[in-house]
Amino acid sequence: MMMTNVRRAAALAGVALLLAACGGDPAPAPAASAPASGGPVPSAAASQDSFTVVATGDVLIHPRLTDQAETDGGGRIDYRQLLAGVKPLVSGADLGICHLETPLAPEGGPYSGYPSFSAPPEIADALKDTGYDTCSTASNHTLDQGAAGVTRTLDKLDQTGLKHTGSARSAEEAGKPLILDVHGVKVAQLSYAFGFNGIKRPAGKPWLANEIDGDEILAAAKAAKAAGAEVVIASLHWGVEYQHDVTADQEKLAKKLMASPDLDLIIGHHAHVVQPFQKIDGKWVAFGLGNEIARHDEPRGSTEEGVAARFTFARTDGNWTVRKAEYVPTLIDLGPPIRLRDLTTAPPTPRGKDALANTDRVVLSRGAGDDGLTRPGR
Repeated sequence: MMMTNVRRAAALAGVALLLAACGGDPAPAPAASAPASGGPVPSAAASQDSFTVVATGDVLIHPRLTDQAETDGGGRIDYRQLLAGVKPLVSGADLGICHLETPLAPEGGPYSGYPSFSAPPEIADALKDTGYDTCSTASNHTLDQGAAGVTRTLDKLDQTGLKHTGSARSAEEAGKPLILDVHGVKVAQLSYAFGFNGIKRPAGKPWLANEIDGDEILAAAKAAKAAGAEVVIASLHWGVEYQHDVTADQEKLAKKLMASPDLDLIIGHHAHVVQPFQKIDGKWVAFGLGNEIARHDEPRGSTEEGVAARFTFARTDGNWTVRKAEYVPTLIDLGPPIRLRDLTTAPPTPRGKDALANTDRVVLSRGAGDDGLTRPGR
């Protein structure tokens, strides 16, 4: 949120990490110096009349990612090198949004992967170091570890300094919109999932995790605007796994939500593969960003291809709209070592070129290019 001096130092360190990655694996970023004050320091591109948002795909912590993180950390779990390839991209935004799909385990474990995730809490530290400001937490795995898992996850995010929405520890917490201050602009984030893999929310505690309902999402967006939000972004966990095509249900819900003046942008998750971007009612829907970081037991190729969405909002006549829409293809390089690459800045490889072509084809398949969506370097 909002580039403090620490964030600025982190961004510079991220550039160094990326340069190092061109000749080998990056080293952990050096610690940033303490800020002179606690107030936000706008990035060079930011002004009171514009700001940038970068949102990325599923953070799905499979056991092999943790094995890599232990190797990178010399026996201590450290996911920072896994994510270092996108640090300049994320930390360079005025608002960085992640999607934390898996609940977090207690310090020291036990940890587990699919089908019932319990991920090492160190991933939250790495996400913060990468430059994220907030994470959506409503997914089909939110309730994998019950109410205790929800509480642990949100407690850890609080400790790390990451904002969050989509799950809650109380009705009071769930009822309060998440509104972020981005250089003086009030930006709200919502988060909802299609369901929880058959796990029922406990009786009397529907607030533990947000389940998709069009009317409820619209009511939450309206409440956020009433609470002072100038821009409202919805993170939706929807669609069909491993399917690039948008479902009829996704399309129907997107049209219903985008018809409202209270919702300004939709960011989609869950499919683990990239899905198209589309402009609906003059507003952008990124139906699916694919995986940001994952290591499936049976990689499909498409599950290693992801995309970051970067939107520049600008104020015109008092209203905020997207002035510039971009997509940034990413690739999980399975190595070894496993590394996340920004394909617009990483050295070109045959696999990277294939991933770029695949992502271009899918993202632009609903006419987004004609409506102004661009890719850096294309």
